[in-house]
Amino acid sequence: MNSGDIPVLIRVGQLSKAYCRTLKRSLWYGMQDIAAEIMARDRSRASLRPDEFWAVEAANFMVRRGECLGVIGHNGAGKTTLLKLLSGLVKPDRGRVELHGRVGALIELGSGMSPVLTGRENIYVIAAVLGLTKRETDRRFSSIEEFADIGDFLDAPVQSYSSGMKVRLGFSVAAHLDPDILLIDEILAVGDAEFRVKCYNRIDELRDRCAVVFVSHAMPHVARLAKRTIVLNRGRIIFDGNTTQAIEAYNRTVRVQSRDRLGSGEARITSFEILTEGSQEAPTVAYGSEVRMRLDMKSTIPIEAAIVDIVFHSIDGVLAAECNNFVRPVELSLKSGRPTIVHITIPCFSLNPGRYAVSALLMSSDMTKHNDWLRNLCTVNVVGERPALANQQFVARWKVV
Repeated sequence: MNSGDIPVLIRVGQLSKAYCRTLKRSLWYGMQDIAAEIMARDRSRASLRPDEFWAVEAANFMVRRGECLGVIGHNGAGKTTLLKLLSGLVKPDRGRVELHGRVGALIELGSGMSPVLTGRENIYVIAAVLGLTKRETDRRFSSIEEFADIGDFLDAPVQSYSSGMKVRLGFSVAAHLDPDILLIDEILAVGDAEFRVKCYNRIDELRDRCAVVFVSHAMPHVARLAKRTIVLNRGRIIFDGNTTQAIEAYNRTVRVQSRDRLGSGEARITSFEILTEGSQEAPTVAYGSEVRMRLDMKSTIPIEAAIVDIVFHSIDGVLAAECNNFVRPVELSLKSGRPTIVHITIPCFSLNPGRYAVSALLMSSDMTKHNDWLRNLCTVNVVGERPALANQQFVARWKVV
């Protein structure tokens, strides 16, 4: 079966939603829009009013049955607004959304749940809203209860639930009502690791028979679930295609925090470079390749047995890896007033494809005193076939017996 024979379950055309930056004008514009609806006027418009901005602007895409569409972008790019437009939680100011089939949505904590009702009661309420009879819900109830795994809290009011418990119940209901369309926001990040694995496995099961739209900041999870991904930037779709290429496009839009410096100042890192063959600066390295770095330092006092630590953070601030002369001891002493140059070679650079911020530290031998700590001094782009689940992937010698 070719793609043209697979039914389209989500179709979006020129979809736009505007928000206002100030509360006073937001209330006034809301009254104007309500009046326009009452008088049956056309609410669609091509221009913004004062203090408004496009949270989503002119979005066009479609999702077929059996397809998982990833949605990525920095905070404020319009990802959650897009999902709310798809689920019908907010009205578009322009364009259209066509959905075919039953929709299961997990966008906000406790969305669709009554806080005063128990988890058990909420399961039946949400199922009824989605069009299921009590008998149909009864047949699915044991599976929902087992998947959520919240024990006796199932008969407690939802207002007593933790954020993770709300996610457990909400996802379990949405994923076990046989949706044709499943909308999932970054909310899964609230759950524990074991439950996230259950969720991703369940999405894998559902993907063949429904259309999934999956929003996440975790690039490896997007790469695992979605073959196709769109990148949002300031409300506009700037890329729609292969997930690996989408992540590369997203990395180009992200700005690493500006450089800052801490430490006693008795010694300073004066320069840092990532080098290639011929000692040329290399902002991009290939996964698994040899990487060479050069660090220049100067001290105002003698420092014996100094430690240099090179630290790599992912673009969302997660510590990914570090390299220092403490793990594999190398004598490093600095003399007063004289420059010191250190060459560092990593034979196989095993950070997975992505963009990383690099920091450098100069410390005492016991790593308690920081002479210099230069954060976000540069970035490095690691390229490869596709992202993996972890930040780092070991290259091992394999032998099959």
